[in-house]
Amino acid sequence: MPAATKVRSPAVTQTRAAEDYLEQIHNLIEAKGYARVVDIAQNLSISQASVTNMIQKLDAEGYLVYERYRGVILTESGRRVGKAIAKRHDILTRLLTSFGIDKDTVHKDVEGMEHHISKSTLKVLTLILEELEGNAELLKRLKKKME
Repeated sequence: MPAATKVRSPAVTQTRAAEDYLEQIHNLIEAKGYARVVDIAQNLSISQASVTNMIQKLDAEGYLVYERYRGVILTESGRRVGKAIAKRHDILTRLLTSFGIDKDTVHKDVEGMEHHISKSTLKVLTLILEELEGNAELLKRLKKKME
């Protein structure tokens, strides 16, 4: 597949759905080296037709390049958004999981939070997470306070 060469100005704001797609595409490319409509549909538990519709919109907005029957390539704008959402997802998941919150609750909460958290708040949560990961005694004390 040729390199992404579209030079379009991406939309100023992304919807939550668009961010979910860009995150999934980013994660698939990181894991497999490519992203196909069928894989995106499977990971998001939606129809391939719905994925194709959104992919075409994201292509038109300059976030990715879509070649029918071949796959999806993220543009630089798409990579930036996908990577940022994946990072938010990871930080929030690790933070909540460290407190022993069950997997389903963590997943549900993170899916909502990752789209609404500011850069400054994420930076604070990242610092807290790093401190907790490096200080097992502090984490233990905090978890005890939750009981």
